[in-house]
Parts: sequence; structure tokens; C-alpha cells
Amino acid sequence: LLLKEDIVPAKGDKLLHMAAPFLTFLGTILAIAMIPMSPIVQVGDVNIGVLYITAVTGFGVLGILLGGWSSNNKWSLLGAMRAGAQIISYEVSATLALLVVVLFTGTMQLSQIVQSQQDGWWIWRAPGVGLVAFVIFLIASLAEINRTPFDIPEGESELTGGFHTEYSGLRFAFFFLAEFVNMFVAAAIAATLFLGGWMPFNIGGF
Repeated sequence: LLLKEDIVPAKGDKLLHMAAPFLTFLGTILAIAMIPMSPIVQVGDVNIGVLYITAVTGFGVLGILLGGWSSNNKWSLLGAMRAGAQIISYEVSATLALLVVVLFTGTMQLSQIVQSQQDGWWIWRAPGVGLVAFVIFLIASLAEINRTPFDIPEGESELTGGFHTEYSGLRFAFFFLAEFVNMFVAAAIAATLFLGGWMPFNIGGF
């Protein structure tokens, strides 16, 4: 993909068409910077970590919408509108699921949320509610990263590829790179908030 010819539609918006995949990838990188990988490996640790992550992961929608609109293609625009509607709608349920952990810990700082799980992971320390919130977040995350069965924004059978129909080469690769890194980000957020982060296995008195 790095060596393939990069084609911009003749009647498309060239500047936005080129900027869209990088905007999508930027949101992903900004989110991954806040994930605590270990007690000493974390790029940034802000006191509103959960709020920050929900904000920047939603930032990727802007790149998708711009990519579909700037392509000047009806399939791209329809795919972008589908993706935008799906991501924004599931963002609400994902955020509410994360707020369960925030309510139990009393903080939005990710490093402190991990530390609070040294006596047991929140998936079972928050009786019943933790497991329900985890399942809701898991389903909402699948929808946000367009995994099956929530892959209608890219519906090949009716949209010929969705919002990235007119993309090729490096920019096409950036869209897919952002999507696959988002899978890692979603898994890392779930592990950090519900499964103890980098803490060892701990069921907390059970």
C-alpha cells in the first residue's frame, strides 16, 4: 500500500480528502497515549483520563465523515453517514458503561483506577453491575470499530466498500491502520477499567 499510486477524485475536495485519514488516525494515537501499560509506562496521566479517552475516540468520526463527503461519491457519503450514526449512537452506551467504574472508584484518572483494583477487579467487585457494564462496553466497542455483526458502514454488497471507496495507497492504509489500532485501544480500555489493567490476577476475596 505504501508503494501504490495515490488517487484523488477529480471532483472531490483534495485538501479534506488528504487530511481525513490522518484525522482518524490522530484520534486513535491520542487515546492510546493515555493507557497505563505498567506502573512506569504511560505517556500521559491526566486527572480526567476517562473523559479524555471518550472525547478523542469520538474525534475519529470527524475523519470518517470528511473522507466520505470529500470523495464526491454517493457510496462514500452514504457509508460515512452510516459510520457516523453508528459510532455516535454506541458512544453513549459505551460512556455510560465506563461511568460505572468511575462511580465506584471516585476518580477518572486511569492510573488510580488501576491501583484501586489491587483488592479485586471491578468486573466482579462491583456486584452484578460491573459484569453488565463490561458486556455493554464490549458490545458498544464492537460497533464502534465496525467488527461483525456491526460492519454495515463498510457493507461491500451494497456500498462497494463504504467511506473509503475512493481511497487508495497510503491514505487507504491509514484508515485501516486506525481501525485496527482502535481494536487494541478498545481492548486496553476494557482491561484497564474492568480487568485490573497491569495488576496481577485478583478476584478480591472470592
